[in-house]
Amino acid sequence: MNQIEALQRLRALAAPVVETRDVAALLKVSTRNATTILRRLAMNGMIIHLSRGRWLVSEKIDPLALPEPLSAPHPAYVSLQSALFHHGLIEQIPAAIYAVTLGRPCRLQTPMGAISFHQMPPDLFKGFEVAAQSDAKIATAGKALFDLFYLGPGRARIFSSHPEIAIPVRFRWAHLMEYTKLVKSSGRRAYVTARIRAVRSAS
Repeated sequence: MNQIEALQRLRALAAPVVETRDVAALLKVSTRNATTILRRLAMNGMIIHLSRGRWLVSEKIDPLALPEPLSAPHPAYVSLQSALFHHGLIEQIPAAIYAVTLGRPCRLQTPMGAISFHQMPPDLFKGFEVAAQSDAKIATAGKALFDLFYLGPGRARIFSSHPEIAIPVRFRWAHLMEYTKLVKSSGRRAYVTARIRAVRSAS
C-alpha cells in the first residue's frame, strides 16, 4: 500500500485524530507496520504526530478541538484561561490550551502547542457548549470562571491567581452559585464562594 492510498483511507474516517491501533485495524496490518506507515506520512508532512499513539490526519482543525481526542477514552472540554480568552473576559493569550477532563491531569506538548489537562469530578463535568464550525467543546464564560476558582487550591497552585478579568454587564453570576452548590467539600465550597464574591465586588 502506497502512502497516498493509506492517507486517503485515513481521511475517509472523517476523524481528525486517529490512534495507531485503529489505523492498524483499518489497514489490516500489525501495530508495528501501522506505526511505520504513520511515521513516513508524518515525515512527508501529510499528517502530524501529536502524542504517543495519536496522529492528526485532518488538513484543517481548530486547535481547541484537540483536547477531547487527546484525552480519549476520557471526555474533555476547553476551559479555564483558554475559555475565558475565547469569550473575551481576559486579554492575555494563554500559554497553553487549558482543558478539563475526567481523566488524569497531564500536560502534552504537541506540534500544535501545549495542552494542559486538569481533572474535574463527574458531578462538575458540565457547562460547556459545542462550537458549530469545529465541534470543539468549550466551557461557557461562567463555567470557565468557576473551574478556575474550583481548581485554585490544587497542588500546583497555578490557578490560585488569575489575570485581570473583564466581567460583561449581563454576566450570569447565578450560574456560578449553582455549580458551587454541587461542590461536596465544604472547605472547597467556601473557597470558591469567597473568590466569586471577590471578583464580583471588583467588577
